[in-house]
Amino acid sequence: MRLEKIHFIGIGGIGLSALARFLKQKGYEVSGSDIKETKITKSLESEGIKVTIPHNENAIKDQDFIVYSAVIKDSNIEIIKAKKLGIKILSRKDALPFILKEKRVFSVCGAHGKSTTSAMLSSIIEGSMIIGAESKQFGSNMLLKDSENIIFEADESDESFLNSNPYVAIVTNAEPEHMEHYNYDLKRFYGAYTNFLISAKIRVINAEDEFLSTLTKLEAIRLYPSKDIKDLKYIVKNGEPFTSFALKDLGNFEVWGIGFHIAIDASLSILAALDELPLETIRENIKKFKGIKKRFDILHSSENFTLIDDYAHHPTEIKATLKSAAIFAKIAGLNKITAIWQPHKYSRTIDNLKAFVECFEGVDELIILPVYSAGEKDIYIDFKGEFETYKPIFADKTERKENSIALLKTENIIKVLSEGLVIGFGAGDITYQLRGAF
Repeated sequence: MRLEKIHFIGIGGIGLSALARFLKQKGYEVSGSDIKETKITKSLESEGIKVTIPHNENAIKDQDFIVYSAVIKDSNIEIIKAKKLGIKILSRKDALPFILKEKRVFSVCGAHGKSTTSAMLSSIIEGSMIIGAESKQFGSNMLLKDSENIIFEADESDESFLNSNPYVAIVTNAEPEHMEHYNYDLKRFYGAYTNFLISAKIRVINAEDEFLSTLTKLEAIRLYPSKDIKDLKYIVKNGEPFTSFALKDLGNFEVWGIGFHIAIDASLSILAALDELPLETIRENIKKFKGIKKRFDILHSSENFTLIDDYAHHPTEIKATLKSAAIFAKIAGLNKITAIWQPHKYSRTIDNLKAFVECFEGVDELIILPVYSAGEKDIYIDFKGEFETYKPIFADKTERKENSIALLKTENIIKVLSEGLVIGFGAGDITYQLRGAF
């Protein structure tokens, strides 16, 4: 019997690459393409997936269907070729029912914390995993197991979470984000979250979220962080951060990471697993969580200098992560915090400009890199004027040295950071700049 052939356009994205890996492991013949070569595309090729760089119409031949990411336009040459050949074309959103069929889906969504919560839940529950970040425990964003359970990081940005067929729906928060997709209509935005929760048999929510707190008639396991999470303690062991806490009447738990938001994410994952496993098994399994790549990801740690890479690209995320950074710096004896920010998308930056200005309060030094446009047209933003109170340094890019970070302007080094805690924020290519060859 011939294997079904599936081609992914935009396969280098963290979300689409996980789907491609999953179907490859399931036995499908998988190929893909992207605009440029990255560590992800190289990794996919090492796993036996043919990746075409850049997009090329010759990559489209006799596939059974095509799956494309949200950033791919109708003008893409591979989309045009597939249409000419009459090949079935599916958006990532429309492909989910096929990919997730016949599974008990533990579907995690929310504006912030969904990757961390998904990875924590994957550490607790025996099952497959498709998430939008690389779990350090499993060394991948995908895990295939012989189980009916699958932990899936759902995406609200294009309403694709509505196609995830959740058995358990976990919502970390419902803060408005990606509002351009919803035509800036809050009723439509919140309605999507409501429909997502209604479609699940079991629901776990952060009940202190402004919108989720209104769903009083919806039967759900509710977390009230301000009163359900107690006895917070932060620890650094061998340069690694940990948080311990007591949850409701369930006893104490310890999890990798530092900060109250880590305790919230862990609590949601614990509550989502209560019907699946004995409590003591949950308590032990969550200790297996080792963090996720690009989330408070410690790239270098020495006596006087720590370098951290963080994916946070929304002011709420940045603010929460900086609180964690301050705690970590105090425990580790680091007396200075420097934030390197690469704004992600003009639309997000403009929509949240005031909050971005406020979220960096408390940093000792702020470096601002050019906006990572993610395909958007350039729009002028007066960063110098808006952020003048920080006296920020503007650099074109950073360059990683073994024990330092250099700031470059027109290829010239303008400053070297080699002391204190340096943390980079952004969902663009800042992660590769910070990591360099290390």
